[in-house]
Amino acid sequence: MAKQIAITWIKSSIGYPDTQRRTIKSLGLSKLNQTVIKEDSAQLRGQINKVQHLLSVVELD
Repeated sequence: MAKQIAITWIKSSIGYPDTQRRTIKSLGLSKLNQTVIKEDSAQLRGQINKVQHLLSVVELD
């Protein structure tokens, strides 16, 4: 079974570039403090790295 990642949006994207706002939306997040669970992949890690200052990430077993 592939590893999963729980991604929580913890900080507002107001004042950040539009590309970062679109990255948040592409991760499936639409509201603050919302959590989504995704399968771990290199593409997902790249998106998370781009907006890591706005997110909280927890690896699940």
